[in-house]
Amino acid sequence: MRWLPPSCEPRRRCAQGVIAHLTSALDFGPTIIYNVPGRTGQDISVETMLQIADHPNFAGVKECMGRERIQAYSDRNIITWSGNDDECHETRHEAGCNGVISVTANLIPGLFSQMMKEPSYDVASDVAGLVDWLFVEPNPIGVNTLMMQLGLCQPVFRLPYVQYDAEMRAKGKALIEAIGLENVPGNKGCELMADGDFLHCADF
Repeated sequence: MRWLPPSCEPRRRCAQGVIAHLTSALDFGPTIIYNVPGRTGQDISVETMLQIADHPNFAGVKECMGRERIQAYSDRNIITWSGNDDECHETRHEAGCNGVISVTANLIPGLFSQMMKEPSYDVASDVAGLVDWLFVEPNPIGVNTLMMQLGLCQPVFRLPYVQYDAEMRAKGKALIEAIGLENVPGNKGCELMADGDFLHCADF
């Protein structure tokens, strides 16, 4: 058996597998490619993405690898959405990003729309604490907890996800109220909620 350099051939094979997989998905219709290594354990490199970017159904990239990566796509006229709420304002107005596919915008869509349409450094600063709070634990634990506190959805978690603890719920309530509940769609106020107010189910 021929020896293969571990840093070269397996990586090439992996890239070819990713290309085959994504091309198969693109064949179904218009597709935004999500590059979220924190979820998938696999970073889709610029070189790999460029090999599928000419596909007629390629609609762009949701990119979570930061400003430098987004700039690389912008320089090549590839439509790119930020996948990081904490960087989306900067990358939109300073790195050529086209917009954001956002978690926080579920709570304050008008403010995020404003941040994408025009430079809004004060708004970006005002919402930074909420953005940080939302990602203390894996998404969607934070946003689901706060949406439940805001009365925007039923307080039901599917295990193994459970709500933020009481201290974190109090902090989230303070953060969203400081931003202004008038910025929350269907505003019904924000409750602290007790642990017993949440239901948990297992989906086997």
